[in-house]
Amino acid sequence: MSAPRPVGIAALAEADAVIDARSPAEHALDHIPGAHNAPALYDGERERVGTLYKQVGAFEARRVGGALMAANLARHAERRWADKPANWRPLVYCWRGGMRSGAMVTWMRLVGWQALQLEGGYKTWRRHVMERIETLSPQLDLRVIAGPTGSGKTRLLHALVAAGAQVLDLEGLARHKGSVLGGVPGAPQPAQTAFETQLAQVLMRHPPGAPLWVEAESRRIGRITLPTPFWERLRASPGIALDVPRVARIGFLREDYAHFGQDPAPLLAALESLHRVQSRENLSRWRGWAMAGELDWLVEELLALHYDPLYARSQATAPRMSVALPDLSAHTLAATAQALTDAGASGS
Repeated sequence: MSAPRPVGIAALAEADAVIDARSPAEHALDHIPGAHNAPALYDGERERVGTLYKQVGAFEARRVGGALMAANLARHAERRWADKPANWRPLVYCWRGGMRSGAMVTWMRLVGWQALQLEGGYKTWRRHVMERIETLSPQLDLRVIAGPTGSGKTRLLHALVAAGAQVLDLEGLARHKGSVLGGVPGAPQPAQTAFETQLAQVLMRHPPGAPLWVEAESRRIGRITLPTPFWERLRASPGIALDVPRVARIGFLREDYAHFGQDPAPLLAALESLHRVQSRENLSRWRGWAMAGELDWLVEELLALHYDPLYARSQATAPRMSVALPDLSAHTLAATAQALTDAGASGS
């Protein structure tokens, strides 16, 4: 029995399950949300087959690959799919909608399941993601929260969520706080493709016309680059700039950077990245404070000599309404979030 014609993206909504037939490494980089990884070939097997294809030939690669896929499919049927009914209708994809997903679908349909293959595979999904970002970004009613480093912008976003506002947490999606010291301990950044998939999912779920609060960001968040259509909309959108006393910002950053006190090595590595924009004297002094755990002094000078000058230059052509916060307490942030939500709802 041959497999039916491959289906398009719209079929994702009708499938009982979405199965990623690619290797675990491919799946880990990015995948269709909700997809289960059932590899036709595992990482080492895929590498072996690829080597055979290059060094021996297509037939030998297909012979070995076919045997490996047959064994993997048998294991999946026994361990992963043993409880699936006869009318189960999974949608399967691989990298380009080729041999791996095609073989899996053909085998499933021989069993009796109504499996379908995604036309074009993961590459079709990638085109869909980028098209959605390009189409939806210009339509967004973004409300941008700006302010110098340590102004509590992300905490205000969380308070806006609690107040019932629609929020897009770019730093949460990127798993990075945006600054040179912004890496999140124990949480490596996602692949660029995975970030874009998450961003597209948020934009597709967002109610059309509703305000969407977001933090002001540079084009790059760590090693993640914001897609051009979204970046352009972000830059052109109105917002507010938080005006927070420096003592409150220092206290906030001291708390935010507390993990560097236990392990200064990541802090020292991050400081080295500033060698092109800071003097040797400054970096030497900051390294000493980092090693000694003197984070208050370090944070104060980073604000004065690095972060604040950068922020001032970035705001030169983007004036925003200013909102003064006396502190960054939970009460102040909650009250500010409620006021912003009420103003947004009234259209003011």
